[in-house]
Formats: sequence, structure tokens, C-alpha cells
Amino acid sequence: MENVQRVIVGISESPAGLAALRYAVNEARRAKAVLMPVRAWTPPADANAYHQYPVPDTLRDYHQIARERIDAAFKKAMGGYPSDLFVHSIAPWSPPGRALAELADAPDAILVIGAARRNWLRSLLGTSVRNYCLDRTRCPVISVPPPQPLGELSLRARTFLGVRVRDTSFLMAATRGLRR
Repeated sequence: MENVQRVIVGISESPAGLAALRYAVNEARRAKAVLMPVRAWTPPADANAYHQYPVPDTLRDYHQIARERIDAAFKKAMGGYPSDLFVHSIAPWSPPGRALAELADAPDAILVIGAARRNWLRSLLGTSVRNYCLDRTRCPVISVPPPQPLGELSLRARTFLGVRVRDTSFLMAATRGLRR
């Protein structure tokens, strides 16, 4: 992946989305590229009504909420915005797949997205942002899986500094409050 000038990352506050953000920051540092976090949004009401009769204050509010979610994701994943990178945040009014595919449709970009856990309904409807982007972009698409919960790791993986952790329920209970 030579000549990378932009690292585009889809923003979500899910575990996979935060892992994708951390990966994208590291990739932008490695390539000395611009980091472009994207949080696409659509109004919750009927989109056709908004296209015909947009309410400026309401649209501004939704755009501001999307920007705040970008800020929150950086705070959760990294403790704040990286000071050593140029970050160009984007919050377009668009479905997520379309927004990411349009921005990443150039060979000088890398698209990083969080890999959602497999869901039978999403598979049935074919609404995967990952698949949408893979079908429509010319740049590499990197799909970052969510971190594996400690309780699902093997006993060998849970061994840390020679101390085996057999019962991880206390750790899972302790981290539940931190995720909010």
C-alpha cells in the first residue's frame, strides 16, 4: 500500500468501530497520511420528507450530533484526537456505506471499517456496510474485527505473566461499567 495519502475510517462507538479507529490512526501515522473519520447520518424520519421540506435547524442538530459522536469515539478509543496527525472529520447526510464508498473511491486511499459480528438478519437483507464498500471502492478496504471478550479467550491466551486466570466473570463485571 504505497502512496497512501488518505486513511478513511467509518466511525462507530461499537467495540469493532473503536478498534477500527485505533487501527486507522496507526495506519495514518505509518503512511504519514491524512486521517478522515466519517460518521454518516440520516434523519430518523422519512428521508423523502426531509429532501422535499428540509428544516435547517433540525438538520443542523443531526449534523452536530454526528460530529459529537466522532469526538466521543476519539475520546473512548484514544483519549482524544491525536496531536501528530492532520484529522479531517466528515459528517455527511448519507447512508454509511454510500458515504464511505464515495470518499474512498480513489487508489490513494485506504478505507478502515469495524467488522460487525455476524447477524442472520443482516446477512439475509444484505445490508453489510463492509460488503457495500468492497463492491464499490477501488482502494484497499480493511475490516477490523471487534476485540474478543476475555471470557471467550482460550486458557492459554488468558495466561498473563505465568498467572492463570480461570474465572473471568469478575473481570467482565468490572469492565461492564467502563463501556458506557
